[in-house]
Amino acid sequence: MEFSIKSGDLAGRASPCLILGVFEKRQLPPPTQLIDTASQGHLSRILGKGDLDGEAGRTLLLHEVPALAAERVLLVSLGPQEKYDRKTYGKALAAALAHLNQTGAPEALCALPASAPPELDRYLAVRDAITTALDKAYRYERTKSEKKPPSPLQRLQLWIPDPAETSRAKQALRHGQALAHGVALAKELGNLPGNICTPTYLADQAKALAKDFPALKVTILEEADMAKLGMGALLSVSRGSRQPAKLILMHHRGGKKAAKPLVLVGKGLTFDAGGISLKPGPDMDQMKYDMGGGASVLGAMRAALELQLPINLIGIIPASENLPDGDANKPGDIVTSLSGQTIEILNTDAEGRLILCDALTYCERFEPAAVIDIATLTGAIVVALGHVASGLFTADEVLAGELLAAGDRAYDRAWRMPLWEDYQSLLDSNFADMANIGGRDGGAVTAACFLSRYTKKYPWAHLDIAGTAWVSGKEKGGTGRPVPLLVQWLLQRSGEL
Repeated sequence: MEFSIKSGDLAGRASPCLILGVFEKRQLPPPTQLIDTASQGHLSRILGKGDLDGEAGRTLLLHEVPALAAERVLLVSLGPQEKYDRKTYGKALAAALAHLNQTGAPEALCALPASAPPELDRYLAVRDAITTALDKAYRYERTKSEKKPPSPLQRLQLWIPDPAETSRAKQALRHGQALAHGVALAKELGNLPGNICTPTYLADQAKALAKDFPALKVTILEEADMAKLGMGALLSVSRGSRQPAKLILMHHRGGKKAAKPLVLVGKGLTFDAGGISLKPGPDMDQMKYDMGGGASVLGAMRAALELQLPINLIGIIPASENLPDGDANKPGDIVTSLSGQTIEILNTDAEGRLILCDALTYCERFEPAAVIDIATLTGAIVVALGHVASGLFTADEVLAGELLAAGDRAYDRAWRMPLWEDYQSLLDSNFADMANIGGRDGGAVTAACFLSRYTKKYPWAHLDIAGTAWVSGKEKGGTGRPVPLLVQWLLQRSGEL
């Protein structure tokens, strides 16, 4: 889909369809009032019949509105003005785009960014419009025999009232497109079945990204390489699978040579059956999403590369499967991590932390400015936060503030969880330096505490996305989260915003 920014005479601008918002009780935002005035009250007369009364997201298509160059006008309900917020704005955008695809119009002029809620500046109003449009255009079709025809809407123009804001709006357009492309990549990888999206497939996707963006350098460590390094924790997980583990390393050197890199580490469990501690059968198919952290790293890297961000950025994905097998980890086994610390495996389904801990130790060689790991790590975080916010764990106050602010700004929110020393003793083991679980209580916290033992040499934060990486039920599918949060953080760190 193509996007552009327009301003000037709204009534005189030709378009197959003009999109306008309307508040409850027929209150008109400025762009809609402008068109109503130009048409000598035509919109008010139509609205007076009550056809658009009701909740936000209802639509009404009008033809041949007097004194307008546009062929059609699509009115979208914004709900009560006093309750108009970012979520409602997104709902209105999505409803308008869905209706447009039913009309067959190849192009539209959208004035909704000029009617955005007060909490959104012009930059975010435009960026949200771009990301919503591309999100609604995404379809999973890779493994379907019949492909749907492409969406009729191919071009979307976004109207802003002040030409002086064009430069900022164009920046939002560029950022929004890159962000949406990263989200789409993460969603597509998550939605693929485990027999296609294997650790090797993830590695191939990193190589494909390097072909599209030559600035990216990719190195894949094989199991023999990891064995030489001493990654006993990671390799213990892959022993139960016929698919070889991969450690995927991606380097984007866009900043100054001496600048310390930012590092994103994503859990890449391409399928998690739990190992010997086998998961229940119902909904196990959704464990293909256990590589959501790795998918989000690939998505964030793609956005950063498309935007050519002036930062040094490293993406690391430890990738494996976790299956039951004669050589798989057993409860009570003890493995030695790359750090030299030993781990008693009390539950083989707590495998994500085993592959992450070796990757986090590997990060030390880069002397990073900050490391963020992203993982669908625990069901406990879903119990704590549901499916709204990702769990954020860090002892670094500055990093916590940055990530929480980035999540709010990107509307991909996180909630800070405790990482107190009080929880560490729950990981005590009689037979090793630590156990890989700390019991049922505070499971998300003890998982983060486990990871913290491998991150002493750099600023670090952990995002548990088990509740946000995908949705279940009728709309089952990957969400692409937390790519928006990560990209926002990278934009802030790079000085692009």
